[in-house]
Amino acid sequence: MPNLQETLDLDSYVALGDSFTEGLNDPAADGAFAGWADRLAALLAAGRPPGGFRYANLAVRGRLLDQIMAEQVPQVRRIQPDLVTFCAGGNDILRPGSDPDEVAERFEAAVAQLAESAGTVLICTGFDTRGVPLFKHLRGKIATYNGHMRAVADRHGCQVADLWSLRAVQDRRAWSEDRLHLSPEGHQRVALLAARSLGLRTGQDPEAPWPSAPVLSPAEQRRENLQWAREYLLPWVGRRIRGESSGDHVEAKRPELMPL
Repeated sequence: MPNLQETLDLDSYVALGDSFTEGLNDPAADGAFAGWADRLAALLAAGRPPGGFRYANLAVRGRLLDQIMAEQVPQVRRIQPDLVTFCAGGNDILRPGSDPDEVAERFEAAVAQLAESAGTVLICTGFDTRGVPLFKHLRGKIATYNGHMRAVADRHGCQVADLWSLRAVQDRRAWSEDRLHLSPEGHQRVALLAARSLGLRTGQDPEAPWPSAPVLSPAEQRRENLQWAREYLLPWVGRRIRGESSGDHVEAKRPELMPL
């Protein structure tokens, strides 16, 4: 991690990706979603004169890597921001039969384009899923993809926010009720990690201990898991079987650079 500074020489930021970067499930005051990228933008803009920092968020829930490359990556060439965050490929890796080596090749092609058009590129590794019942069997595939992404970052001079090693998100409270998307506090932890990965000093530690919480009994855990499966898992699987995406008919929430 670079030496931390009070401010960074960045005046514009574009966030690319899927639901993770769009900000599900972190509700904002305006009824939309905020999320770690919005929170990172606020950290980067802090202390600047009004209008001194501009931000766009092109991420859309459900997007696969090829869709992000077709819809979002070309916009960076047009906008030419100081910073772009690129967190993509997770939805591809979750698909049965996907090959992390092949996904990583396409990821690198996108990074090469972004590196030509943005001053700084920050990528995010995937989360460690060892404690997630639905995805723990994908842990090896995610780790393989992460290894490729770190190598891509080295080859193209990118910064890396290492979500795999972020211990704070192993706490259940870092995740919303659907267990697929971060909670508001989870998004805040990721924003702090991303800021530090860029070299920005933050007043909070992304790994700060969580407050103590009651421990659920095995019976309570089973009831909670059954309720989650009925409310979230089965509908999610159903959409996958039908080939539907939660991002159908959804547009980017902040498609142009706008002052914060």
